[in-house]
Amino acid sequence: MVMPSTERPTVQRIIVVANRLPVARVDDEWVMSPGGLVRALVPVLQNASGAWVGWTGIPDFDIEPFDHDGITQRPVLLTERDVDEFYFGFCNGTLWPLYHDGIVPAEFHRHWWGPYREVNRKYAEATNDVLNDGDIAWVQDYQLQLVPEMLREMRPTLTIGFYLHIPFPPLEIFSRLPWRKQVLEGLLGSDVLAFQTKQSADNFHRAARKLAGAEYVGRRDLRWQGRNIHIQPAPIAIDNNEFDTMARSPAVQLRAREIRSEMGDPKHLILGIDRLDYTKGIDARLKAFSTLLDRSPSRAHRYSLVQIAVPSREQVPAYQQLRLDIEQMVSRINGEYGQPGQVPVSYLYRSVPFEEMVAYYVAADIMLVTPLRDGMNLVAKEYAASRVDEDGVLILSEFAGAAEQLTSAIIVNPYDVEAVAASIHQAAHMEPDEQRKRMRRLRRTVDRADVFDWAKTCLAMLEDA
Repeated sequence: MVMPSTERPTVQRIIVVANRLPVARVDDEWVMSPGGLVRALVPVLQNASGAWVGWTGIPDFDIEPFDHDGITQRPVLLTERDVDEFYFGFCNGTLWPLYHDGIVPAEFHRHWWGPYREVNRKYAEATNDVLNDGDIAWVQDYQLQLVPEMLREMRPTLTIGFYLHIPFPPLEIFSRLPWRKQVLEGLLGSDVLAFQTKQSADNFHRAARKLAGAEYVGRRDLRWQGRNIHIQPAPIAIDNNEFDTMARSPAVQLRAREIRSEMGDPKHLILGIDRLDYTKGIDARLKAFSTLLDRSPSRAHRYSLVQIAVPSREQVPAYQQLRLDIEQMVSRINGEYGQPGQVPVSYLYRSVPFEEMVAYYVAADIMLVTPLRDGMNLVAKEYAASRVDEDGVLILSEFAGAAEQLTSAIIVNPYDVEAVAASIHQAAHMEPDEQRKRMRRLRRTVDRADVFDWAKTCLAMLEDA
C-alpha cells in the first residue's frame, strides 16, 4: 500500500467553499458572476489550480464537475426542499435576523435545523471529493458554519479557514439560538476564523469560551480539542482602481451631470443604494428625510433624494411587505412636498448597471449609508473611491462594519431619526474645505487595501496556520 505524501506542493491549492459557484447559467452557457469576491479570488485559484465548491443557483440541477476559466467548478446539488428549508428557512429565517441583532425576531424551527445540517454535509462531502493532500479549504459565510468541523472529521490534518461576511452577534443575542453549541463547534473546526470587524471577532471569542468551552489563549487565539485556532478581524475591501477609473471616465462624468439635470438640478442631491432588506434601514432613512423637510417646508425644493433599492428575496412575504411600506412612505413624502415636475424622492426598485451606479456616486453630494446593522457595507467604500474631486459627504451608520475604518464620515445612530435629519442638514451646509479634508481621509483609508490585498491577507493567514 502506498501511503499519501505528507509533503505539501510548492503552490498550495485553494479550495473555496461558498453557497454559490462563481459562475451562473445564462442562455445555456456558464458566465462569471459579477462581484468583488469573485474578481479577487479567481486569479488566486487560477494561479493555484484551485477549485470552487458551491450551488449552481438552479434547484434540482444535477451536473458533473467542470472547468471554467482555469478553475474546477464542483457543483452541489440542492433540491427545492433544500432551498426552501435550508436557505429561505434556517439561513434567512433564523440566522440572518439573529446575526443582525434581532432587528426582526428570528424563527427557531427543528424542521429547518435538520436541512441546514444535511446541506452542510453535502458541501463538506463535495469539498472532500476535490481535496488533495496539502490543500487549503476556505469556507465562506453563515450558510456553511458546520462545514469546518465536518471537514475536520474527514481530514484531520487539513488546513481550514472560515470567513464570516455578516456580523457575529453579541453573546446575549447569539445565546437565543437553540443549536448554538453545534454552530460554534462547527466553526471551531477551522484553523483560522476571520471576521469583518474587531467587534465580531471579539463576540465570537467570547461565545466560543462561554458556550462551547474553548480555552482562552489570547485575545486573538483559542484552544479547542488540542488545536490552536486564530481569530482575526479582516475587513473586506473593494477594487478601488476600478471605481476610480470609472468615475474619471468622460461617459460617467457626462451621465452624472445628466442625473442632476433629470432631478431638476437640486442644490443638494442625496443618494441611498441598498438591497431591499430590513437590515438596511431604508424606512428609517425616509423618516429622517421627511423630518428634514418638515423643519423647512419652504426649502424642500433644495433637496432631492434618490433611493435605489435592489430587489432581494422577492418571494418572501416579509420582504414583499417591506417593499409596500417603503413605496407608501415615498408616495406620502412626494404627495406632501412634491411640485409639478419635481419630487423630493426618486425611488428606483431595480438593479443598476455598474457604470450607472458609479455615475450616481459621482452625481451625489451626500451619501446616506445608514443600515441598522451590517457586516461591512461596501457602498460606503465605493462612494469614497468614486469621489475623485475629493468633495461630497458620507453619512454612515455606527452599526455598519465600515464605521470601524471610515471614521471621517459623519457617524450617526440610524435609529435616531432627528439626529440623522440634523446630519443631512450638517452635510448640506458643510464648507468645501471641511468636505475635502474628510473625503481625503476617507479615500486614503479606502486606498490602503483593496479587495486583492484582502484576499492575499486572508490566504497568508491560512498558509501560516
